[in-house]
Amino acid sequence: MPALRVFVLTTILAVPLAAQNPVSTAVQQMGRGHSKNLLAAAQAMPADKYGYKPTQAQMTFGELIAHIADDNGITCGAISGKPSGAAKVSGTDGKEKLVAALQASLTFCDAALAGLTDAKLGETVSWYGSNTTRAMAAVGLIDDWSDHYAMQAIYLRLNGVLPPTARQGGM
Repeated sequence: MPALRVFVLTTILAVPLAAQNPVSTAVQQMGRGHSKNLLAAAQAMPADKYGYKPTQAQMTFGELIAHIADDNGITCGAISGKPSGAAKVSGTDGKEKLVAALQASLTFCDAALAGLTDAKLGETVSWYGSNTTRAMAAVGLIDDWSDHYAMQAIYLRLNGVLPPTARQGGM
């Protein structure tokens, strides 16, 4: 019974916060789901398939993971106003190093999104060399993560691996 009381109390206390920050709360919730899926997909791909690319024009799976980690540093740095400090990885690095870099970048992004409030969304930030709003960087992050997860899912399916969100019970 005490666990139920804590859950109810936490839920009741969270409602006013969500009502005060409906946009940033939605971005945070979406971000948590995407973050979980991106990491799970990177972990699901066999190490010997990190060099796989469907066509010559596309990135390898390893290059995709390195790209996501690098983009996360740039975008979440803009959102938080702090540099990520992450070491750059290459698409030719091994799965273990790439997954660790991705996980570190997602942790950095989770912290950046956790500090986001609706009052900060209109503030100007530098993002990819241009001045824009923190809202644009945050929405851009979620949009980018959707696109990147779709790519991961295709690469996984082409290699006979069921993507995390397609598994029984989903993610």
